[in-house]
Amino acid sequence: MTVIYNRVALIGLGLIASSMAHAMKAHGLAGEIVGHAKSAETRATALEIGFVDRVAATAAEAVVGADLVVLAVPVGAMGAVAAEIGPHLAPGATVTDVGSVKQAVIDAVAPHMPEGVHFVAGHPIAGTEHSGPRSGFATLFVNRWWLLTPAPGTDPAATLRLRQLCEGMGAKVDEMDAAHHDLVLAVTSHTPHLIAYTMVGVADDLRRVTDSEVIQYSAAGFRDFTRIAASDPTMWRDVFLTNKEATLDILGRFTEELFALQRAIRLGDGDHLHAYFTRTRAIRRGIIEAGQDTAAPDFGRVQPPAGE
Repeated sequence: MTVIYNRVALIGLGLIASSMAHAMKAHGLAGEIVGHAKSAETRATALEIGFVDRVAATAAEAVVGADLVVLAVPVGAMGAVAAEIGPHLAPGATVTDVGSVKQAVIDAVAPHMPEGVHFVAGHPIAGTEHSGPRSGFATLFVNRWWLLTPAPGTDPAATLRLRQLCEGMGAKVDEMDAAHHDLVLAVTSHTPHLIAYTMVGVADDLRRVTDSEVIQYSAAGFRDFTRIAASDPTMWRDVFLTNKEATLDILGRFTEELFALQRAIRLGDGDHLHAYFTRTRAIRRGIIEAGQDTAAPDFGRVQPPAGE
């Protein structure tokens, strides 16, 4: 694979950024990778693992001479980081981000971009419940969607170049309007996470009066809720504060659906429940057919022992 960017600066060195670095190195997509994280320990870990070529003590230092800058910090910190790096960005450089909210990020970052620098907001729909520089791996983005939301007037060549990088890391790339992205993600990610956090919170309250039986006898459904709810608290706090309108809209619709199911259960309306569950099961089948998950036991997360 051909080098797409001569120097990439990663601001933030958690799961997504470290996985990008691993993938770019594996496929020869970047000439040099420079990293920055607020924590000196994180910077040292990144050098120890070797997914960056060097680290910088500040974000401003990291972006000097970079032709691609990736903002991989919590959504709530994007504006401050953009303000810090703006004066140090090279003419013609591209800046992107990996946040799961797009309109708020564009509003926070774009005003700090100097003339001649291209900001192409992005969101890789990939991840695990793990975080930190040791959690990254080169295949995280393979066959996963990477959504780009360039604002009107963005240089098409800059967007195309970033698309080529994402595809080089194994991702499937699509472009969409930022507001539409935020509504879609409120349905597919943000509200499900909020529901998972809520259900785990309910179980924690119940655990206190059931002598830990909720934890001891956890079934698969609850275990998956806890996996989702293990995600980074700072990231999800910022997601809900910055995608407030879309999340509240979807939560309202969820509440209406929940009330309808409560009524069906109360009235013993088995036909309604069966029809509803049949319709929703088809969504799961569609996700598997689209290659976005697997029907393997435990969603393929547990590998069988060697020889099986």
